[in-house]
Amino acid sequence: MRDPLSTTIKGIKPSGIRKFFDIASEMKDVISLGVGEPDFDTPWHIRDEGIYSLERGRTFYTSNTGLKELRQEITAYLKRRIGVDYDPDNEVMVTVGGSEGIDIAMRAMLDPGDEVLIPQPSYVSYEPCCVLAGGKPVIIPLKAENDFRLTAAELEAAVTEKTKLLVLPFPNNPTGAILEKSDLEALAKVIEKHDLYVLSDEIYSELSYKGDHVSITQFPGMRERTVLINGFSKAYAMTGWRLGYACAPELILKQMLKIHQFAIMCAPTTSQYAAIEALRHGDKDVAEMRDAYDQRRRFLMDAFRKMGLSCFEPYGAFYVFPCISEFGLSSEEFAMRFVKEEHVAVVPGTAFGDSGEGFLRISYAYSIDNLRVAIGRLEKFINRLRNEKR
Repeated sequence: MRDPLSTTIKGIKPSGIRKFFDIASEMKDVISLGVGEPDFDTPWHIRDEGIYSLERGRTFYTSNTGLKELRQEITAYLKRRIGVDYDPDNEVMVTVGGSEGIDIAMRAMLDPGDEVLIPQPSYVSYEPCCVLAGGKPVIIPLKAENDFRLTAAELEAAVTEKTKLLVLPFPNNPTGAILEKSDLEALAKVIEKHDLYVLSDEIYSELSYKGDHVSITQFPGMRERTVLINGFSKAYAMTGWRLGYACAPELILKQMLKIHQFAIMCAPTTSQYAAIEALRHGDKDVAEMRDAYDQRRRFLMDAFRKMGLSCFEPYGAFYVFPCISEFGLSSEEFAMRFVKEEHVAVVPGTAFGDSGEGFLRISYAYSIDNLRVAIGRLEKFINRLRNEKR
């Protein structure tokens, strides 16, 4: 028989995150710090609105772009939070999670051979989505000495005549790095100089612990060349509701909508009604969850200092990215031994790109009690490794 599979899809590696999640699921007494999912329940008033929509029989398709009421709330939210205006009728669409927005943006914008600049370590979907859209991923390795920020010099050095799109994944998964106003200002100049477009993934925008989040769209000329991706999974603890959104110039959004129409039709109706409630009355919930994450972040950083484990201080998302290169193990080897010997699952940095070698991603979207136990096991494990080296 002929091979039924696409050569392109066969060349794409499975997610390195799921590998350790699957290992942990088969073991007893494992503490998993590997999945980037809030441990909070979706706030009750948001769930209640979803339930109410079902009780009222609101179970039909919405428009392809999503409920107009929700698109209006999204634009009001963005105006309130980052001061940027979008037209809810022509520049906003509701997607099945932020991941769909990333996928369809690349498919709408890329021709075969177009180069996409992807800073790494970063979210696992950018590179495969680029390949599936016919683009050519060009990796910009981020450096620990720069706190894993993308610098203007690094961007400038990576641009060629074929470069079309820059992925801006900040606040960053897996490092927790953020970009501040001065960083983005410098990047904007390079973007404009080379006439690049930007895919700005701001799904962690509400989880910033060093002042308010700054978006590339806030800088002159950037809104017109940016697809902004955001959603409800992280800020509102709504991962299972599968709801995100994309905001972009009408020229781009109209083409993204075509792909969405044929592949998806519309995002889940119940989730959209819940999301309206989240945007209208969820600011307090977001603030409470952010405060809890910050407490956990500070706990982990203090614990790393006490055990002598090197880790730059992250100010975004809910991840820390400690360096484990002193132990002479690869990230994969360290993570595998840690889960087997101490029953704690973390993710090797290489799951997020080759530049993640020598690091681990540890999620603190888990209870402080679980974190305390896990950190106790980590200290025991690294002390054993240090003794082995003597």
